[in-house]
Amino acid sequence: MTPSATPENAPELRAEGVSLGYDQSRIIENLDLEVIPGAITVIVGANASGKSTLLKGLARLLKPDAGQVTLGGRNIAALSGKKVATVVGLLPQQPVAPDGITVADLVGRGRYPHQGWFRQWSSTDDEIVATAMAATNTDQLVTRRLEDLSGGQRQRVWIAMALAQDPEILLLDEPTTFLDVTHQIEVLDLLLERNRECGTTVVMVLHDLNLAARYADHLVVMRAGRIVANGAPAETLTAEIVREAFDLEALITPDPVCGSPLVVPIGRFHGRAPTPQSPVIRHNPVII
Repeated sequence: MTPSATPENAPELRAEGVSLGYDQSRIIENLDLEVIPGAITVIVGANASGKSTLLKGLARLLKPDAGQVTLGGRNIAALSGKKVATVVGLLPQQPVAPDGITVADLVGRGRYPHQGWFRQWSSTDDEIVATAMAATNTDQLVTRRLEDLSGGQRQRVWIAMALAQDPEILLLDEPTTFLDVTHQIEVLDLLLERNRECGTTVVMVLHDLNLAARYADHLVVMRAGRIVANGAPAETLTAEIVREAFDLEALITPDPVCGSPLVVPIGRFHGRAPTPQSPVIRHNPVII
């Protein structure tokens, strides 16, 4: 897949020698990453590899112990929260909403960064919110309370809010969590469409390696707080890199649908039929 033409004024987001952690415990040490404007970047890695920590650092939710994150060439820590929110949207792994909030109210909050003393709610805001809800199939849930929805419905509402924010850079931590396979593809197709038609820069953490390879223009593979591979999926999802990052033996073959790398794990029972005492292990999709 080819990314859309990068808008001339697309903001650049970079991590420059950043170290990140929690309670004096470093998770990421001296990491550099340039997010390609106008492209879809997918971050993958084993559990506790630092994927979510990196995303929080890029979103200014986590202050680096060293180094800096820059947005448009400026240290993101020096920018106002509202300024950052008009450019960078974030869907965290476990978002929290006030008790009793309705779907319409939550999605509408995506427009808050664009309000101000001289910029009040307008018909344009209504249109953007309605479009975001229609795109995520949440427009029939407007009066429902968030806590009354299923996990999949809630996830789609959160994605609608992120889209309503209309950011130039969209960061998503496991956006397909709680979604069945149909809705996973719908959400990823929606993000792809947003990228191709609007030039929105998308950075997301995914666990399914095959979906990551299919939707990414640029793939970042992490292990133990460092980047072990960084580039096009065909260059970064090799048997050697999968072994290094995931301790997994796998066959890499072209995806018959789109030609991207398809990761086929080699299990313990490869080459022989399982005995009655041995469970059948299925490995598709590859979720790490």
